[in-house]
Formats: sequence, C-alpha cells, structure tokens
Amino acid sequence: MKILVATEKPFAKVAVDGIRKEIESAGYEPALLEKYTKKEQLLAAVSDADALIIRSDIVDAEVLDAAKRLKIVVRAGAGYDNIDLAAATSHNVVAMNTPGQNSNAVAELALGLMVYAVRNFYGGTSGTELMGKTLGIHAFGNVGRNVARIAKGFGMNVIAYDAYCPDDVMQAAGVEAVHSAEELYSRSNIVSLHIPATAETKNSINRALLSLMPEGGLLVNTARKEVINEEELIQLMQERTDIKYVTDIMPAADQKMQELFTGRYFSTPKKMGAQTAEANINAGIAAAKQIVDFFKTGNTRFKVN
Repeated sequence: MKILVATEKPFAKVAVDGIRKEIESAGYEPALLEKYTKKEQLLAAVSDADALIIRSDIVDAEVLDAAKRLKIVVRAGAGYDNIDLAAATSHNVVAMNTPGQNSNAVAELALGLMVYAVRNFYGGTSGTELMGKTLGIHAFGNVGRNVARIAKGFGMNVIAYDAYCPDDVMQAAGVEAVHSAEELYSRSNIVSLHIPATAETKNSINRALLSLMPEGGLLVNTARKEVINEEELIQLMQERTDIKYVTDIMPAADQKMQELFTGRYFSTPKKMGAQTAEANINAGIAAAKQIVDFFKTGNTRFKVN
C-alpha cells in the first residue's frame, strides 16, 4: 500500500518524519513529492499511489484520472476547495480534511491582524485598542471558537453568527449568539470571517452587508478569497474612508487596493493561517492517521464528499 505525500509547499521536516513514522508503523510504504513545479510531476507520482496527502495542492479530474489505484485523498487542513469533490466521488475516491488541526494557528493570525490594523499598521501614529470593542465572529466552527477564546483574553465583547451552530454552544463559550449576518455586522467594530467557500457563501460579503458596520469598522478575512465580493468591497471602501480590510488571502485586485487604500488595507503575500510549525505537524500527522485508520477499519469520519 503506497501513501504519497504531494506538497508543492512542503511540510516541515519534523512533520514529514512524523507522517513517515505513522505510515511505516502501519506497514505501508511512504512516498514523497515536494516542491514540484509542473502538474506532470504530480500526475506521474500519483499513478501508483493508493492514498494521497496534500496541502493546498489541486486534486482535479485529471489528477484522479492518472491515479488508477487511489482510494483516499486527505487535505491536511480544514479547507478542501482544492479537491474536486464530484470528480473524487465519480472515481470512487474518499476525500477527507483534518478539521481543527490548524484552528489555533489561524485564530492567532486573525488576532494578530486585528492588532496590526487597529494600531495603524505600526506606522507610528496613534491607534486604538481591542479592549472593550465588539468582535463579530462570522461562523462559529473550530477557528471561530479559538478566535473567541483569545479575543476574550483581550477584553473584547464577542458576538457570533452561525446559522448551523446552536445558541447554547456559543453561550457556553461566553459568546452572545445573534441571528442574522445583518445584525452581526451592524453591531461589530471588527468582523472576523470564518465561513467556507460554498455556493451559498461565495461573494456574500458584499457592499450591502459591509455598509452596516459602525464607523471605523475593520473586516478581517482568514477564511477564503471567494467569499468576498471584491468589486463591491472596493466600492464600499471608496465610499467609506473609515473602513479597513486585512487578510491573509491576497485579493485579485491587490495592486489596485494598495494604491487606493494606503493605511487601510493589508494582505500577506501568501495564505498564512496554517503556517506555523505546530499546525504543520498536527495537520500532517492527523492526515496520516486518518488514512491508516481508513485502510485498517474503514473509518470515514472526516469524509467530505
């Protein structure tokens, strides 16, 4: 049984060692494809793989066509929109993610971006503090819950909206549940996005919603680029010169936004939410364990297709 780890952006060595240990101790064969530069390299590597571990790598119909023996692909991380789920299903391949493994790393980044923004990007001018401000968390999954935990340590008032999360779960975390996105945005000094990119959510963060934010509002996006309606965000920020936007997913209009919104906009060069040694190790080893469990017991707990 061959388990391929294919990562254009490699895992840390300690993570690779941990993944290899999990695979070999189960009696399976590990294989490694790192820093590949052409899709053809991935197509060749998956041709005899029974299982595949990826990070942000694209697994589409072409990859699945090439992977004649593939039975399972695991995305080491929470998001899985880089896997063509319909194609995986049609190829009888189980697709999984590793929810929760990167959650604290993303949450810490979100709070770091908040501090950076409210202190005027450390430019030497007087900013504001997080204490006493209302933070709206849009989606109360693993990341959102960690954001709430850390934000409460800053002395923030935390509210959250999640149509799929019961009120009592939020209340148990000391968070006030609100019942519409409109209420969340209208009451929040800062909104932190943690929604997935789905047909329902793509382009849903738009001018109408963002225009509800109080004066001096800050939007923090460590979720997905696709949930932002970029054209309407730009329009709103031109109309509302008090609004700031910070993200670790570079917008398509990054250059334009840098020019238009100096001092109100920041994006990291690459997605950085899971870029910590701890998250790297946790997600990679979790992926290996899930594959071993799948082959040994048939466990499909984290199946997403």
